[in-house]
Amino acid sequence: MIPLPTGLAEGPYDAAFLPRLQMSFRAAQEPVTEPVSKFGGQPVWLEEPAWPVHPQTGEPLVFIAQFRVPGDEVRLAYLFLHEEGVEMSGTDPEDGEAVVVVQPGGRMPAFAAIGPAGTRGRTLWRWGPGQEEVPVEWLVDLTPMPPDLDEAANQYAACSRYLRGEGPEAEVPEDDWPGDFVGGEALYPNDQAFGIAPPWQFLCQFEDRGEAEEDPFFLNFGYGTGFVFLSPDRREGRFLWDCS
Repeated sequence: MIPLPTGLAEGPYDAAFLPRLQMSFRAAQEPVTEPVSKFGGQPVWLEEPAWPVHPQTGEPLVFIAQFRVPGDEVRLAYLFLHEEGVEMSGTDPEDGEAVVVVQPGGRMPAFAAIGPAGTRGRTLWRWGPGQEEVPVEWLVDLTPMPPDLDEAANQYAACSRYLRGEGPEAEVPEDDWPGDFVGGEALYPNDQAFGIAPPWQFLCQFEDRGEAEEDPFFLNFGYGTGFVFLSPDRREGRFLWDCS
């Protein structure tokens, strides 16, 4: 189950895909070869491989995840990020250090640099017992959002709208709100998507993690959250992370 396009969203603050679904992670028992949502492993290309590289150094970016694109056609949005030390790039959606590739039939972002045929970089990892970097692959399960979390998310989004001057007064919810989900309205740490404007539409968000032993992977967004966006025709993507 993946959210369906609403056809009503005008930008990153509207719900472009519904319903909001909770994202959880399940360890892959063997390499994933199907066009499903997942973190880590190798990209399941639906057209010719197109691995992005750093626009200045030519270093292959790190493959983070692939996400099913809502709609009738099977399409994937692949996320690649540059890793500087242990911090991921992605605070500037269009500097070429964070690239979303959409296949099949997608448009490559104008700022993206794609490596020559055969280019292949690192993929998502976690810390091993000896602090070594261990590659991982996690399937993404999407389940209905618990009503209390969904309501808290809606309250948070309403508060952000108020702080942006786009809606009536609303308070930040006292209850916890979800951190990893697809569809609905995004929950921005600073109440807005810096560098992302209409017509880009919110697809999904996920929190950074990796310091706890039970964490499925390591991603450093400065204790923040990453966001994936799609164009209205769902042929091109953007990525942004932010922290409070």
